Amino acid sequence: MNKKKTMEVILIQDVDNLGAVNEVVKVKNGYARNYLLPRQLAVENNPSNKKQLEERMKQVRKKEEKMLAEINSVIAKLNEAPIKLGAKTGTSGKIFGSITSLQLSRAIREQKGYDIDRKKMSIPEDVKELGSYKAVIDFGNGKSTEVEFEVVAE
Repeated sequence: MNKKKTMEVILIQDVDNLGAVNEVVKVKNGYARNYLLPRQLAVENNPSNKKQLEERMKQVRKKEEKMLAEINSVIAKLNEAPIKLGAKTGTSGKIFGSITSLQLSRAIREQKGYDIDRKKMSIPEDVKELGSYKAVIDFGNGKSTEVEFEVVAE
């Protein structure tokens, strides 16, 4: 007769080895009552809390759609024309040093008006000569784009 009862809860925060935020999970009654609920990591899965969860999910989807539209407009603007990077060169056309993601980030800010974190960019390591190259910018959410940039003599 000593059956272990379970309870469904909606997680309010990520809980290690259990689930992510806004996820509905089944846990033992004691775990829910003694750990999750008092620490406000979860709420009981009842009709009113379920309705709040649906509302939160709707708002998250709206926010993601808005963000994706913004990302798409940034991608379109970045791909309009190549970004020009000036570099000091020797007589043979080789540049002193190499082009870094920080330089590319600054050039995008100056020429396109967007502040893109240099950590989200990956550029070829062999940018040591004048010419055209492509860099990949990862916006997250599976969205990335190739941006063309041109290294010109200063």
